[in-house]
Amino acid sequence: MTQAAEKATIELRGVRKAFGALTVVHGLDLTIEGGEFVVFVGPSGCGKSTLLRMIAGLEDVTAGDILIAGRDVTEVDPSKRGIAMVFQSYALYPHMSVRQNLAFGLEMAKTPADEIERQVQSAAEILKIGALLERRPGQLSGGQRQRVAIGRAIVRKPLAFLFDEPLSNLDAELRVSMRIEIARLHRELGNTMIYVTHDQTEAMTLADRIVVLRDGRIEQVGTPHEIYEDPNNLFVAGFIGSPRMNIIDAIYLGDGRVTVAGTTISLGHPLAGVAGGEKVKFGIRPEHLTLGQISENSLKVKVDFAEYLGSTRYLYSMLPTGESLTIEQRSGADLSSGEEVWLNFDVARVRLFSSVGSRLRAATREMVATQ
Repeated sequence: MTQAAEKATIELRGVRKAFGALTVVHGLDLTIEGGEFVVFVGPSGCGKSTLLRMIAGLEDVTAGDILIAGRDVTEVDPSKRGIAMVFQSYALYPHMSVRQNLAFGLEMAKTPADEIERQVQSAAEILKIGALLERRPGQLSGGQRQRVAIGRAIVRKPLAFLFDEPLSNLDAELRVSMRIEIARLHRELGNTMIYVTHDQTEAMTLADRIVVLRDGRIEQVGTPHEIYEDPNNLFVAGFIGSPRMNIIDAIYLGDGRVTVAGTTISLGHPLAGVAGGEKVKFGIRPEHLTLGQISENSLKVKVDFAEYLGSTRYLYSMLPTGESLTIEQRSGADLSSGEEVWLNFDVARVRLFSSVGSRLRAATREMVATQ
């Protein structure tokens, strides 16, 4: 297989999926570059698995087109799309050995025996399962079974790999090691990969780009850094990040000033798309809050509960307004329930959103001149 074929571009053009009167995917446009590792992430029911199954050909497309390596595959049989899919369930044949499971698809395609052996050995070496080839799935751990399932995809030499929540059945420690394995696999093979998960940690650690979905629509596409640091709307800001971003009611006063929990804060620049006196949402992540003395930009809170996690401590606190605020501490004195403290922050870390959830950004000079 040529390098160009291994790095196939996948294009979605106005892709829509409906079950009767219910539309679950709403006319999506997306281009996944050859060799990219793209993760679809979103809450349950957002359409991410349905979208992946349409790319694989396991679900019919109601409207729109799907192209793989420049070829329209919208009506093409799944077996002829040049993709390999890895499911949440390992879907291994229990009566076959690992070797036989890996070879089965190639045998069905009438691949020569020497080529089958070469592909099986190559996949076993890549996934470090050579010592398991004569075992049956029932003799393997969950992580080993998932490696075999991935190996069965590798031997097909696909244009692209599609992963549908492949680590959901594994325990927390094994999920971490398998994430590393999958990242290494992408680095070594270089294939285009699409990975569906509801786990934002998997999305942040694996992806070249993340596609955040909600209710069958794309909310934002970007690198993990872009999605985390520069969310386009309130949904993305709240969904990505653990603990989630603190979101507090506020009022924009105009001239780059906002009042939150009784404190007036100067942003240093006016905002576009919002007028003075309008309600807004004030967002700041837990790691961007620090304990300190009262200053120009500080908030007073009462500690409700402290969660100690070794190197990190989370303080769950309450503002005078009754709204909750989470603070991440990497060091500092232990605080007891009921203690009142001041929180400081860099205004550059603040993210503001309109009352309907759209991101509010700094106004340009031209905007300011017309205000």
